[in-house]
Amino acid sequence: MSRNSNFFKTNKITWNQKVKVHSQSSMYNMEGFKKGKSSLMSYELEALGDVSGKSLLHLQCHFGQDTLSWSRLGAKCTGVDLSDEGVNLAKQLNEELNLDAEFMCCNVLDTSKYIKDEFDIVFTSYGVIGWLPDLKPWGRMIAERLKQGGIFFIAEFHPMVWMFDYLEDTPIMKYGYMQNEVIYEEYEGTYADENSKMISKEYCWNHGLGEVVSALTEAGLHIEYLKEYNESPYNVLPNLVKTDSGMYVTKDKLYPLLFCLKARKI
Repeated sequence: MSRNSNFFKTNKITWNQKVKVHSQSSMYNMEGFKKGKSSLMSYELEALGDVSGKSLLHLQCHFGQDTLSWSRLGAKCTGVDLSDEGVNLAKQLNEELNLDAEFMCCNVLDTSKYIKDEFDIVFTSYGVIGWLPDLKPWGRMIAERLKQGGIFFIAEFHPMVWMFDYLEDTPIMKYGYMQNEVIYEEYEGTYADENSKMISKEYCWNHGLGEVVSALTEAGLHIEYLKEYNESPYNVLPNLVKTDSGMYVTKDKLYPLLFCLKARKI
């Protein structure tokens, strides 16, 4: 078994625990979601527009709220996630809400082994690429799963964000922007519930924007835009300030918190 396999095994155990905590958290607002509240943010809604009748592959879908939100908008969705607990809950929600999404439990890098369909849209968002040691196979898989002319969209926390250690009240710059070495963290709680007693044990990797863009262009995708924002739709970092628009910013706005990239298979 490779080192990466052991890393993924540890991460899967942690994400199975996170599913139980997150599904009961106010951040994921399960009650509101079941009553019809969308979990999607303005960035992805504006980027993808009308998805009615389109096929959509959602990578690293957690327990499927975003997948099912796209499904409610008329897309024919398939969600993929490493966590079997997450996929099981997603399937339960799909059935309970009488939607037609499908879900597959696998390592996202192995998606093409299990899913052979090609999609109009491949979508992924917010805290996804840091769980992958190498983005080149990720980029190739995305290209494989897209139809000719199909769109890939990612909304993701900016690589600048991951240079800091947030375990103390004041973030400390600790990790390299293009660091190749794996980063291991072990802490109590999770981003959706800091007071949870669960122990998060996580292996992750930092990827600069150049690596993201290159992984996609080398796989044959054409980048339509790459945008950076100094705000986040999620209050997942210490000491963020809420704006009038409902977004969260750092007090001094010295570095971006988010990037969005849209690409097309040509």
